[in-house]
Amino acid sequence: MKNPGWRASMWADLQQPWDIIVIGGGIVGAGIFREAVEAGLKTLLLEGNDFSSGTSSRSSKMVHGGLRYLKNAQIKLTRDSSRERQRLIHEGQGLIDPLHFNLVNYQGDHTPGWVFGLGLIAYDLLALRWKHSHLSRQRLKEICPQLNEKQLEGGYGFYDAQTDDARLVYRVIQEGQSAGGTAINYAAVVGFLRNMKGKVCGVQVKDALTGAEKEVRAGLVINATGAWADELRSKIDRPPRLRLLRGSHLIFSCKRIPLDDAISFLHPDDHRPVFAFSWEGATLVGTTDVDHDHPMSTNPWISPHEIDYLMKAVNHIFDCLNLTTDDILSTFAGIRSVLDTGKADPSKEARDEILWDEDGLITISGGKLTMFSHMAQRTLRFVRKYLPEKIKIDKDKRALDRINGDQFKSILDYPGLSAEQKIRLLGRYSHNTPNLILSSHGTDFGKIQETPTLWAELKWAARHEQVIHLDDLLLRRTRIGSLIPQGSLPIMQQIRELCQPQLDWDNLRWQTEVLAYQQLYAQSYSLPQAMTA
Repeated sequence: MKNPGWRASMWADLQQPWDIIVIGGGIVGAGIFREAVEAGLKTLLLEGNDFSSGTSSRSSKMVHGGLRYLKNAQIKLTRDSSRERQRLIHEGQGLIDPLHFNLVNYQGDHTPGWVFGLGLIAYDLLALRWKHSHLSRQRLKEICPQLNEKQLEGGYGFYDAQTDDARLVYRVIQEGQSAGGTAINYAAVVGFLRNMKGKVCGVQVKDALTGAEKEVRAGLVINATGAWADELRSKIDRPPRLRLLRGSHLIFSCKRIPLDDAISFLHPDDHRPVFAFSWEGATLVGTTDVDHDHPMSTNPWISPHEIDYLMKAVNHIFDCLNLTTDDILSTFAGIRSVLDTGKADPSKEARDEILWDEDGLITISGGKLTMFSHMAQRTLRFVRKYLPEKIKIDKDKRALDRINGDQFKSILDYPGLSAEQKIRLLGRYSHNTPNLILSSHGTDFGKIQETPTLWAELKWAARHEQVIHLDDLLLRRTRIGSLIPQGSLPIMQQIRELCQPQLDWDNLRWQTEVLAYQQLYAQSYSLPQAMTA
């Protein structure tokens, strides 16, 4: 994307007819886009904001088998998720990594320890892998010395996985683009086109940068906007079907909560599972599960009540650390969509994906990050009947492209990076990794403060990864906005010197972007103003 006219060229090409238009640039839309392109369909992905700017950059960062879904007897979802997790760990090395959990049990817990043990036996059997183990009280204290000792009984060890969700989305989109698809961000669908029979046959799309609008036609239109699906469905006069749930998180410095393994435990108030684990050089704590009642046109933010809830949890499990809100590096909140069944407890709503057709608009919603490839294939099977030619869907096909041997060898032979850094770059940048390394030099290979992110990544993303606004760069292409105090503002001059030439922004544009970024960070990624006043 280094051609400065890339966006104008892409916008000019939109008016050609397409086989499929996918609306939504989160993980589900990205997966459908990649799958459709590789099935030979001429496919366009439209995202009204930035890729992964919604829930898919604000998830709990876990690629997990769904242990907690066993409690609600969602056996098939847990089985499928467990097996998909193993596949993604194998295919996404360096981006999707195994994560060892220690599930801690205390006297008086709402759920006895032996119930967790039985659940983990079922979990491993469904995954066809025997990986869990019982942990004594003494062993848990050796693993995590800062654990609260009062009434600690023991626990269990088991494996799941973690990822950088926004990088996963962008890798999947790039693989679809490399295979011949077109994906454009900041291109909002503002209306639908209909044929003589009243069926949806295209979209009215608006360039969020210029305000220009175009009619774009396709044989099929798929609504993969997740929590925004009802908002889009309202444009064809359909009533809402979804319940929106907010999951909020806290990020701490790893110096304040040092962890080698993930810790999972029950909240002392409502006995919901809470986790803490090391992520991108910091410690992530989550999550809440509450109804989201704010307009979807605004970025979500954590509420003071949710901060109190999570702070009570971490101070219960790590009582010797004496954590306060001053220790919080950043926050974030993501919105999940589930089919609204009217249940009072949000945590009891099913997490399965739902798929339906309304006047030719195909909507998929719900589901979970781990299942993105499975959901993409299910969607294409659902729409095959609408396509002029039958397409073949290979359920055993890779969810992520294989990196060829020559590329892998060229990276491993490079002397300036550790083996761990090379694997990390390959996972995040795939086929582009050799070019990223060759275009960098000297101090570009230094880490940005305490994070594993290299200055070279920031420079590459600014030039090559469809960055339109500063938050695209600092909160999604890289995550340093969430990992460095004050959203990276103390190092903004260094960021400017490296990235402003790559972005081709003049000084006024840079200043405007920094101001907008500061406002967004204050609203959605830091403590609520009521708690900082």
